[in-house]
Amino acid sequence: IIFSRCPFLKPPSSSGMMRRTIAASPRLAAQARGLTYKARLRDLFFVLNDVQNFPAHYAKLGNEDATPDTVQSIITEAAKFMETALIPIYQAGDAGCVYNNGEVTTPKGWKEAYKQYCEAGWPGLSMPQKYGGQGMPPSLGIVRNEMCSAANWAWGMYPGLSMGCMETIELHGTDHLKDTYLPKLTSGEWTGVMDLTESQAGTDLNQVKTKAVPVGDGTYKITGEKIF
Repeated sequence: IIFSRCPFLKPPSSSGMMRRTIAASPRLAAQARGLTYKARLRDLFFVLNDVQNFPAHYAKLGNEDATPDTVQSIITEAAKFMETALIPIYQAGDAGCVYNNGEVTTPKGWKEAYKQYCEAGWPGLSMPQKYGGQGMPPSLGIVRNEMCSAANWAWGMYPGLSMGCMETIELHGTDHLKDTYLPKLTSGEWTGVMDLTESQAGTDLNQVKTKAVPVGDGTYKITGEKIF
């Protein structure tokens, strides 16, 4: 992530014109706080083309759609999405989600960004076309994920959790499971989730407490977390 001060943004004038302009534009608001992101496309293309020679690799895979021009266009468009849709809502994530009467409301702008993400077909970039995906190589999805993580890691967890879910079902699921879940996951209508087993600690595993008490017959009575 590149953090820098924006030299072209001046303090709000007494007329309030600049203040109103920034308030009306999430992107300008983010820039005014010094929070910006610019995908390092030159570095990406250097690694992919000159170092790793991905064009030759994709040609060996027999993926006729993954031509150098197509790959470059996909990466360039992905960068535009991260720069214009995700970095402006980065700081909004600090407010967190709100749970009320059985419904969860995400931070401002996050729902709209996810809708835009799905409409562009990004969830299914590397999924088979038979399930509604674009059939691109998984390594191209990694490039998309890298830019997404750099621009807005917290938001990226929303579609990111679906990746492992889709790959697991595709590799190990029955045809019924694939036909039932993969089209919905590929379109982004459904998402994968993470089932946490430390209800009181989250990722702070030092707080996890489990107690095993011998009952006298060679077995133990176990209470606490992580008891399955």
